[in-house]
Amino acid sequence: DLQGQHRLPAQGHEPEEADHPHAVRTVGLSDQKESKEVGSMGFDALLGNDRLKQNLTRSLAKGHVSHFYLISGPEGSGKHTLAKLLAAAILCQGTDKPCGRCTPCRKVMDGSHPDFITVDDPEKKTVTVDLIRQARADVYIQPNESEYKIYMFPRAQDMGLPGQNALLKILEEPPKYGVFLLLTDNPDKLLPTVRSRCTELNMQALPEDVLRSHLRREFPQAQEEDITAAIDRSGGFLGQAMSLLSGGGELPQQTRDFVQAFSARDALGLMQTLTPMEKWKRDALADTLEGWRELLESALASRSGIRAVSPLSRKLAQSRSSPELLNAVQCLQKAVDYTTGNVSPAAVCGWLEWALR
Repeated sequence: DLQGQHRLPAQGHEPEEADHPHAVRTVGLSDQKESKEVGSMGFDALLGNDRLKQNLTRSLAKGHVSHFYLISGPEGSGKHTLAKLLAAAILCQGTDKPCGRCTPCRKVMDGSHPDFITVDDPEKKTVTVDLIRQARADVYIQPNESEYKIYMFPRAQDMGLPGQNALLKILEEPPKYGVFLLLTDNPDKLLPTVRSRCTELNMQALPEDVLRSHLRREFPQAQEEDITAAIDRSGGFLGQAMSLLSGGGELPQQTRDFVQAFSARDALGLMQTLTPMEKWKRDALADTLEGWRELLESALASRSGIRAVSPLSRKLAQSRSSPELLNAVQCLQKAVDYTTGNVSPAAVCGWLEWALR
């Protein structure tokens, strides 16, 4: 989710300049999808969420900074955008915070501020207790160049109980300059003792007119039908709508061949698509099959009255019944499970040829 990240050094390691313990991990592409207007600065750079932005603006204008903020919302709701804007506002040296012009603001937004630190290792499924303990030790080192030192946890829901208990030791007695931004798509996974110490900021869905205007600007070539479908399926969150319209980039030829064969009930075409995939590596096969399953799920939802964004999903919905689509979704899910469970790609593809005929 994040790119170019510098981890906090392991205990006992003397950091070199390249892995300074206060180094910031820069925000990656998925964060940029949440809002491409970050560069305009001010909390208005975050679409919608007017009451939340007004409350933050008033609080910061009075000099009130909480030690702990819990920013919650689904994927694509703007959590990372808000976190960066809030960090910039806290460190801002201008009058209207965040001004976007002072050195701290610019450093936060380009990912180079030494006092804005991301606590995460995206290569691991959980936020390990060791990483939290390193942050806990690091927080007692004075800020490098600002009044505050800010730690962002982009996957707070992935902290286990040991990690949350380790974090509690900081939450109970934080240094006066310490600020923690906990981002989560499921606040219920956090201990009540953690949540009770946080100022909660809940991301809200955007009005349809705001979404539509932004999507038209970002996707000038998109058909109005596709924009409407993306809005309907996004739950009102910009990042999800943009992800639906972008479609994850160019689809592989195997996916197009699969849709053509399955829609036409062409068993031979399906076999010709799957047979070369028997030699694929498990990871590549699982990713492709997962993409097929998502297209089928979208087609199934379309038959229930929810507009499909992808033309391929619309084609599937027009050519196959709901029971057939449901069966195919279940078969693809089994195939993904088999693949990740170390069943050979050849066996998985051979089974799909029979199951989807």
